Parts: sequence; C-alpha cells; structure tokens
Amino acid sequence: MEETISLKELFQTLRKRLALIVMITAIATMASGIVSYFLITPIYQSSTQILVNQSNSEQLLNNPGQIQSNLQLINTYNVIIKSPAILELVIEELKLEESVGALNEKITVSSENESQVVNIRVEDEDPQKAANIANTTATVFEAQVKEIMNIDNVKVLSEAQLGENPSPIEPKPVLNMAIAFVVGLMAGVGLAFLLEYLDTTIKDEQEIENLLELPVLGTITEFNQENNQGKQAQSAKKGTVRGESFGA
Repeated sequence: MEETISLKELFQTLRKRLALIVMITAIATMASGIVSYFLITPIYQSSTQILVNQSNSEQLLNNPGQIQSNLQLINTYNVIIKSPAILELVIEELKLEESVGALNEKITVSSENESQVVNIRVEDEDPQKAANIANTTATVFEAQVKEIMNIDNVKVLSEAQLGENPSPIEPKPVLNMAIAFVVGLMAGVGLAFLLEYLDTTIKDEQEIENLLELPVLGTITEFNQENNQGKQAQSAKKGTVRGESFGA
C-alpha cells in the first residue's frame, strides 16, 4: 500500500511539535550568543602596505620589463617577510614573549594580481599590539631586504593605524546567532518529523480509516475504573439513605 503525505499533514505535524521547535531554536540561538559574547576572545586585525619598486613613472614607461621583474619578486618577498630572519628581529625589537612560529601564524602576507603593493595583515587579541607588529614587520623587512636581496626597491606605503574604537574581526556575534537560529530551526523541524515518524500509535478514527481503508462503524467509550468505582459508591450510599428513610 503506497503511503502519501499531504501538505496539510505536514503543517499539522509542525503545529503539533511547535513548542519543541521553538525551544530548540531558542536554545541554539542563546547558546551561540553566550559563547560569542562571553567565551570567545575577540581578535583584532591591523594591516600595513609596502610598495615594490621605487622607480619614477617615466622609468616605468620606458622599461616595462622592470615592472614584470618586480611582480616576480613579490612572491619571493612574501616568503621572506614571514621568515625567521625577519620575525626574529621583530620579536627582539618589540620584546615579544612568543616564538617565531606563533608570530608567523598571526601574520598574513598577500598581494593583488598584477599589483606591486604587498599587504601585511596581523591578527592579535590586543589591537595596539597587532598594529605594532604590522608596522615593525614592514620596517624591518624594508631595512633587511637590501642585505638579503641586494636590491633597494621596497618602501613602506602606509602604516597601520589604531582607531579610537577598534572593532574585532572575530567573533561576529550577530552572524553566529543567525547561523545558530537557522541550524536550530532545521534541527527542531527534523526532530519533529522524526518523532512523528517513530510514533506508531493510533489516536483517532480518521487514522484508522486511512490505515485500514475501511469505514469506522462505531466507537467504544474509554472506561475509567476509578470513575466507575466512584459512581458505584455513590449509588450504594444513596440506596442506604433511602433504606433508612423507608425504615423510619
């Protein structure tokens, strides 16, 4: 026998388990908010930029091969910036109490395609510390690249600035709570349909007709033994009272 589920039955299931769905969604959203606001340590980001090639515009126009050479050097510079030769000097200058590997994980070096600008981004729990690391890394690299590569074509283009009220990049409580709301809602709906699927009890005549494909001819009223004993006791009491009145 092929079973079909109508849209009305789906809505009935959702309505029946509405309290469960709302509870799961609310718990997931509140838990995400609590974790985001109180348990996760905020992470701040600061960035600086360096420019590869200090040639003037006329030289660049007359020598386009110089631009291509500088672009090829950028990939090498990206590696040198995060190398121990640079980071050890940054740690020494700022007197940081962390290893080269830990500092390496905080620094991200990137450049746009066909661009001679290299971005140095630093993430840290302290916004001032992040800005100091970014600026120091740029200046140290600018000074050391002359000795490492024997080329003087790097210049700090812009320094990291710390605003009055820096905003963390992580966590993002509103986004996290929105995601938790959607996930909680989906979990609640899924659990509602799972419970409905596992519930094999028959609750009314309509379910019997749908299951057996036969009409219901009659029903038997639910028998409550406690109520029946109470009625019998009341009847016996009335009979006793009547008997006493008759004897009098």
